[in-house]
Amino acid sequence: MLTAGEVAGLIAATGWIVLVCVLAMVLVKLARLLTETTKAVSDLNNRLTPLLEDMSVTVNETNRQLIAVEAIARDVKQVSGHAAKLSAVTQTIFTGPLIKVSALGYGVRRAIEARRPPRRTPGPRRPR
Repeated sequence: MLTAGEVAGLIAATGWIVLVCVLAMVLVKLARLLTETTKAVSDLNNRLTPLLEDMSVTVNETNRQLIAVEAIARDVKQVSGHAAKLSAVTQTIFTGPLIKVSALGYGVRRAIEARRPPRRTPGPRRPR
């Protein structure tokens, strides 16, 4: 028969064997996980490179378009400034003489009215 020490040693050895088997299974699963992760990263890298190249082309085209838009905006600003100046000059050219002509017309009308005999206002009408 086995002594108490031998039974304890047998239980400890069995525990170690179970522990080693569990650790071996964990390591196998971890190896599979790392293999799948490596494949996923490789696949992602293969898909990401063309995507980044397309994005780089898009960003460069966008920058080129923005430069064109900035030039257009600068020209529009310049044209609006010229239009404001032209409006001010036109206003100055036309309003001065227009006011003078209007004042002359008013003065002539008042002079003509002053030379005419006053109008008679009809009185109240009598019933017949």
